[in-house]
Amino acid sequence: MDVAWEEQGWERLGEGVGRRRLPVWDATVGLVVGERGALLFDTGSTLREGAGVRREAEALLGGGRGVTHIALSHPHFDHVLGTAAFPRAEVYAAAGPGLPPGPDRDALCEDAVRHGVERGEAAEAAAALRRPDREVAGELTLDLGGRTVVLCDVGPGHTARDLVLLVAGPDPVVFCGDLVEESGPPQAGPDAVPARWPDALDRLLRLGGGEAVYVPGHGAAVDAAFVRAQRGELAARFGVS
Repeated sequence: MDVAWEEQGWERLGEGVGRRRLPVWDATVGLVVGERGALLFDTGSTLREGAGVRREAEALLGGGRGVTHIALSHPHFDHVLGTAAFPRAEVYAAAGPGLPPGPDRDALCEDAVRHGVERGEAAEAAAALRRPDREVAGELTLDLGGRTVVLCDVGPGHTARDLVLLVAGPDPVVFCGDLVEESGPPQAGPDAVPARWPDALDRLLRLGGGEAVYVPGHGAAVDAAFVRAQRGELAARFGVS
């Protein structure tokens, strides 16, 4: 099944695979369409932004269909705070600490406010964010109906829990989250694990192989050579092999 990506302002990456670059922080949300299900990769920075993504996804899918699965790349506000706009979707995240409920709910809110999200909007989205329905340790394969995807916990790296998505097939696509960034140098905040980040990119490259399209958390899609070069830059930056 394919959809009219460009008509909705999305970028087509392959048959049944596309992404949207959201405004302000240029964060990517991805959509993979199967015959029985549709998986969204990340959800935006607020409930309002998530609701906009939901409307666009439903327009792309047509026939009264909606998003059935959500995969969250990592627990930063610009990637997860739109999740509650999809109350019927099953939510997946990498196993480990770092998603609410708990003190991280407040941390997400404060981080969003520091980056310019209005406090009430940030608080509302953080309060509504539920615990993932399933945590992924290692790899998990999902069949969306004629479309196989693999969720893989390749971290730690950018955070303590970094989940990536492989869309399998003859023209593979890998959604990388912020393990890879094209629009600027990868951001290493206080929750990054720099010593493990190059290893995470090695696992990412083994997952996708040399011919995959790699979709960063921010910026344009890249190839394996770009990811290998960024791996080398990170290793030099953090003094690891």
